Amino acid sequence: MQKFTLSVLVENKFGVLARVAGLFSARGFNINSLAVAETEDPTVSRMTMVVDADEKTLEQIKKQLNKLIDVIKIIDLTKKDCIDRELVLIKVKINAKTRDKVVQAADSLNARVVDMGKDSLTVEEVGDMKKINATLELLGPFGIVEIVRTGRIAIQSEKKGVA
Repeated sequence: MQKFTLSVLVENKFGVLARVAGLFSARGFNINSLAVAETEDPTVSRMTMVVDADEKTLEQIKKQLNKLIDVIKIIDLTKKDCIDRELVLIKVKINAKTRDKVVQAADSLNARVVDMGKDSLTVEEVGDMKKINATLELLGPFGIVEIVRTGRIAIQSEKKGVA
């Protein structure tokens, strides 16, 4: 199994997301992450999906998606030069002794502390999967209370090495 990143352009109208999700669940395919938003054209939305599949299953997924009337175009970004990002908010346990250490840990990765309370603080990180995982690994020993992730978004790069 491999993780594939698909960029799917669809008609921006009621029920399209439900039909796409239904297609996946009816066939037993899992979506690891899904981000959906309107594009530069308000009549079109982009769904960025990360799916675990083998090549054969991926082809089935693409064929089934292409059968949906509302699907305009499917782009497999997995083997293309692309820029991908994810946003994560991480709530970390703190006390008087650990507060400064958690802030320093976040600063060391250029993550931002966006909220601070008496017993926890929230760190915001934006980056590719490696950066997000590094942040989670660094903050894990302090005690992660909650994680909220957007899922991966990706856009094809015009030039290799520009990101």
